[in-house]
Amino acid sequence: MAYRVNVSPHPSPHASYSPFVELDRQDWARLANTIEQPLNQHDVDRLRGIGEHLSLEEVSQIYLPLSRLLSIYVESATHLRGQINGFLGDDTRQTPFVIGVGGSVAVGKSTTARVLREMLRRWPSTPRVELVTTDGFLFPNAELNRRGLMERKGFPEAYD
Repeated sequence: MAYRVNVSPHPSPHASYSPFVELDRQDWARLANTIEQPLNQHDVDRLRGIGEHLSLEEVSQIYLPLSRLLSIYVESATHLRGQINGFLGDDTRQTPFVIGVGGSVAVGKSTTARVLREMLRRWPSTPRVELVTTDGFLFPNAELNRRGLMERKGFPEAYD
């Protein structure tokens, strides 16, 4: 079953006909009541992007349940890989579990990724979490200037 979190005030009237589970923001936030918050205010201040608003309350209500749901997916994928390897007689090592965060420029992708990385690292099933940003694939500023792409930073043609 797939999950889609609807953070609008009202769930879709067609939710019963969907392969997705839809929760409004209040129901989603309620899930955090059963999970211990691993981060404190100092952690949130350190993870917050420049000029971004991010509160410990938001981390608890949004990111904490999301990190738990993702850790359940990781645990399930690891178990499935073990079962498949056992059945096939394969000793392939664990494969990475990749999570992508996408969105427009300056919407908080990096902050979201940093918060999730920090929270996922604290679940027993996900001790090693790496963050790979697309910024590392951008041409250097000098090259972007040379090509006249400085105003297009973040668009496909600005990447190496």
